[in-house]
Amino acid sequence: MTSPALPSTWDTSDLLPAEPNGLDVPEQEIWHAYRDATALIEDTLDHQMQRSAGVPHLYYRILVRLSQDPVHQLRMLDLAVDTKITRPRLTHAIERLEKLGWVRRDVCPTDKRGRIAVLTDKGYEVLQRATPGHVAALQHGIFDRLTPVQAAQFGELCRIIAQGLESASGGAGLPWQR
Repeated sequence: MTSPALPSTWDTSDLLPAEPNGLDVPEQEIWHAYRDATALIEDTLDHQMQRSAGVPHLYYRILVRLSQDPVHQLRMLDLAVDTKITRPRLTHAIERLEKLGWVRRDVCPTDKRGRIAVLTDKGYEVLQRATPGHVAALQHGIFDRLTPVQAAQFGELCRIIAQGLESASGGAGLPWQR
């Protein structure tokens, strides 16, 4: 059985609502601008991290978060919450970082079922080498393009969005709960 030839031009106007997702034109433009900007900055940061450390940007975020703890260690669940990722994704990333010798996992002394991710000296050295390139990519990709007032407004808007999404879900459906 052969498939009918497809038209060279598709008219999908009858298949799509006039206002996709119920967004008006200005809302669609804002959404597209946000989507494009976040996709491009994540790609830029991921590409930069691949060049400087040979790992995805997410792994750098994990190393940074561990380095910010006074003893360079966190419970795995806390690390998932702080990095806004699912526990299975975090586990996969930590396994890879362990193979590189940048992180190790220890048993939690207060809960034998829990695990603690610990930043190793080697991981800290990699973080120190990778940070200047990461900062330069952020500076070029975001902060050089905004005035100080715009940057402050952007940060506030991002906090409002993140807090709203976290509270609206009531905790259920958040990445670290999956």
